[in-house]
Amino acid sequence: MRRKDREITQPEELLAILDRCDVCHLALHGGTFPYVVPLNFGVTREGEGVALWFHGAAAGKKLELLEENHHAAFSAACPGALIRGLRGCDYSMAYESVCGTGMLTRVSGEEVRRGLEAVMEHYAPGGGPWDFDSRWLSACAVLKLTVEEMTGKRKEG
Repeated sequence: MRRKDREITQPEELLAILDRCDVCHLALHGGTFPYVVPLNFGVTREGEGVALWFHGAAAGKKLELLEENHHAAFSAACPGALIRGLRGCDYSMAYESVCGTGMLTRVSGEEVRRGLEAVMEHYAPGGGPWDFDSRWLSACAVLKLTVEEMTGKRKEG
């Protein structure tokens, strides 16, 4: 990272930023071009590590690309206030962001429920226990990104 003064490496700080983010962009290998899609997500601790959870349709481009390559990247950002300046080049934006890479898998069995609970807990903390319609569960795919590398960046306003 070029701006070491803005770098965040502490796991607790990185998780706190992810907690404040509403959308996570998932990047997959897409042949000639990368494929990036904004998704709702959840976060869980996995021992010393972290997992991100996503859900979506049981068919589509994400799943097709996942069959070809399990390597993925992600990015989540929390925009802050505009920082005004005297000239155009003096303007900036306050922000916090987390980026990383890991291995993406489609889960099954009890991990489906675990992933969906993580997503629900992210958007409605403490609202569980969650009940999921079994018909809906069979029509969705739950993906787990086991994070291998993660870093963050912050600019305060």
